[in-house]
Amino acid sequence: MTERPQSVSAWLNTRLPIISIFRREYIEFAMPRNLNYLWNFGAFAVVSLMLLVLSGIFLALNYTPTIADAFSSVETIDRQVASGWLVRAIHMGGVSMLFAALYVHIARSLYYGSYKAPRELVWLTGLGLLLLVMITAFAGYVLPWGQMSYWGATVVINAVNTVPLIGKPFASWLLGGEGLGNIALHRFFVLHFVTAFSIIGVIALHVATLHVTGSNNPTGKELTRPHQTVPFHPYYTTKDGLGLCLFLMVYAGLIFFAPDFLTLADNYVQANPLVTPADITPEWYFAPFYAILRAVPSKLGGLVLATGSIAVLFATPWLDASGVRSARSRPLLRVALPALFLAFIVLGVAGLHSPNGVWLWSSRIAVTYWYFYFLGLLPFVARRENSGNLNGAGE
Repeated sequence: MTERPQSVSAWLNTRLPIISIFRREYIEFAMPRNLNYLWNFGAFAVVSLMLLVLSGIFLALNYTPTIADAFSSVETIDRQVASGWLVRAIHMGGVSMLFAALYVHIARSLYYGSYKAPRELVWLTGLGLLLLVMITAFAGYVLPWGQMSYWGATVVINAVNTVPLIGKPFASWLLGGEGLGNIALHRFFVLHFVTAFSIIGVIALHVATLHVTGSNNPTGKELTRPHQTVPFHPYYTTKDGLGLCLFLMVYAGLIFFAPDFLTLADNYVQANPLVTPADITPEWYFAPFYAILRAVPSKLGGLVLATGSIAVLFATPWLDASGVRSARSRPLLRVALPALFLAFIVLGVAGLHSPNGVWLWSSRIAVTYWYFYFLGLLPFVARRENSGNLNGAGE
């Protein structure tokens, strides 16, 4: 009898098992059957990033990173390059959609305790992804060389300069001189590209760590029985697909019906170092941290508070030592966490207004609660729950 010839896929799989690995990790992979639509936002973030990378490559082909030509090259993309306005709108809208997806993704993880053992690395790689996205977005915001691009970068550089010992050398190295100029713009352009492609690697690492430990679920309890899980395909591919349709509808609505929301009007004016805007306002996704930066009179103090507000997130798995994961089973956190999310929203709104009166005090109250939650309330609740469990076990 003659042997039946191998198919191309079978031949390839015996030598490089890509197909079997993909099938195991993305088709047959066991997922909790009780996941809600908040778990879709990870897929939303990946799709947003893909659109950002593709549109960014197109924009880079038509962009000139010099202070003499940067603004005019962006105007050329908008007005003369075929469909350039659309690609740029996709790129700017993608930033907002990516940050929105990441913020919801992180909020969901906080509420359901997805940062707890054994998923600490999933949490840490996710926060590393957020930092890279923030760096990429900041570098990209400088590139159009509009008024807000220039003065927003100036505010950040001035804040970095206040850091003792390393602040001024680091700012000077980043700028390539004493101020924002051709060298600085070129370096921001390179930084924007390098970090953007680094994000892809961090996403791969984030997904890999998730597939080692498995996904958390709304109950926060580990699923040990086969009937509690379903394969990723077709159950969650269809669910993610439905969510993506709605997500892309919002994305399209933002691009076509609310383009003014994508960037500030002042950024359509070429940068002028001699004219300071009446009010330097960041994009909405940076507004919470900008509000923290301005919450105290000291520039260094504001920078410490702003960076610390992200640093406490990295420490969350160890600040919350409770054996209970989901806030559904933690009555105090079920109230405290929505208040934390509200504080973040208040900081965002305050960051878009002048730092005086009610907005200044609102940001101070909100940042105080932010630190109180992570450094005070969370460890206290964890100790209380653990002692309650021990007492219950001893009865």
